[in-house]
Amino acid sequence: MDNKNDDPNVPEKTIFSVIAQGDLTEFKNILAQHKGSVDFLDENGMTALQHAAYKGCKDMVQLLLDRGADVNCGNHEYNYTALHFGALSGNSEVCKLLLDAGSKPNSTNSVGRTAAQMAAFVGNHHTVATINNFIPRTEISYFSTPQGQQTEPYLPALLVEPLHKFVLGVNIHPVRLALNLQHASCLLDNAEKVSKVLEMLCKKEMTRGSETNEVMAFKYHYLAYILKEISNIRDKQKPISESEKKHDIVEIFTKKLLKPGKDGYSLDLMDAFLKDCVREFPYRECTTFHQMVTSLTSKAPPPAFSVINCTINGQRGFIDTVPYCSTCGEETPAKKCSKCKTVQYCDRECQRLHWFVHKKACNRESNVQAPNAKVNIDPSELTAELQNLVAG
Repeated sequence: MDNKNDDPNVPEKTIFSVIAQGDLTEFKNILAQHKGSVDFLDENGMTALQHAAYKGCKDMVQLLLDRGADVNCGNHEYNYTALHFGALSGNSEVCKLLLDAGSKPNSTNSVGRTAAQMAAFVGNHHTVATINNFIPRTEISYFSTPQGQQTEPYLPALLVEPLHKFVLGVNIHPVRLALNLQHASCLLDNAEKVSKVLEMLCKKEMTRGSETNEVMAFKYHYLAYILKEISNIRDKQKPISESEKKHDIVEIFTKKLLKPGKDGYSLDLMDAFLKDCVREFPYRECTTFHQMVTSLTSKAPPPAFSVINCTINGQRGFIDTVPYCSTCGEETPAKKCSKCKTVQYCDRECQRLHWFVHKKACNRESNVQAPNAKVNIDPSELTAELQNLVAG
C-alpha cells in the first residue's frame, strides 16, 4: 500500500481540516513533511494562512509565516485578506503578526471595508485598536541612521525597539503610559531625543498628501506631550544631596491626574492636563483637531480622556460592560481590592498608586456590612491573596 505521505497533494487535502480542528501537533507534522510553498489554496481561494488567522491560532499563523507564507496572497471571492480573517477572529496577537509580516491594513474587501472596519462591525474593539495603532518598525528605525549631512542620528539604535513598542500600545491612559516609561527607562533617560523623533513622526504623518493620517499624527503628539511632562517631573525630583530622598515620579504624576475634584469623583486635573495637550496640537486646521475641540467645548462635554481615546482607538459600544483598572484604564484587570471588592486593578502596583483616592471609599464600603453578616469567601481570590502575601 502506498504511503500517503509520499503523495504531494496530501498537505493540500488535509491541512485545512487540521486547522479547523485546531490540531497543532498534526499541523506541525504536515509542514515538516512538506518542503514547498505553504500558500495552499482551498476550493474557495482561501489560503492556509487565512484559515489559521480566522481560527485565531497564533502558533499556526507564526509557523506559516516562518515558512514564507504570503500575507497578501489569496483569491477569496469577496477579497478578504488574512488580516480581515484575523480581525474577525478577535485575536489581536494574530493581527500583530500579520501586520509585522507586511499585511496591508488599508486593503478592502468586496464591500469596501478594511480589516479594522470588519473587526468593529463584529465588536472586536481591541483588535480595531491594534490595527489602527500599528506602524512598521522601519518608521522608527529610519531615525536611527544619519540622514544627509548628519554626523549622528536623531535616535540611538538601542531606542528603536522600546520606542516602537511604546508607540504600538493600545492603552493610552496617561498613567499606563507613565508606567510603560518607567519600565522602559531608556526612553525617559533620552526624553529630549525621543520627543523630537515623535514630533518629526507627527509632521511626517501630516505631510503624506493623500495618505495623511491625522489620527496617528495626533497620537505622536500626545505621546510626546506626556513624555515631556513626566521628564519634567523627574528633573524637578532630582535630589540636591545624597541624603535627600528621590520621590517616585510615576506616583507624583498619578496623584496629579487621579486626584478627585470637589465633587469627589471628577478628574478635573487630568481633564485640564489633556485639554492643554489637545490645545497644543500644531496642526489646528485638520479635521481631527476640529472634531476634538467640538466635543470638548460642547454644552455637556465628555471627559477629555474619553475624547482622546475615541479619537485614537475609535468609538465603541457597550463600554459599561467592560471592567477597567481604576488606576491605568487597562481592560479586564486581574485583581480586586481585597477589602471592599468594588474596584479592580491590574496588579499591586496599580492598587498602591490608587490607594490615596480609594482608601476613604474603601473604608465606607467595608463598614456597610453588618457585624454578624456571613462573608462569602471566594477560594480563588483567597489563594491569590495568600500568594501575594508570600511574594510580597
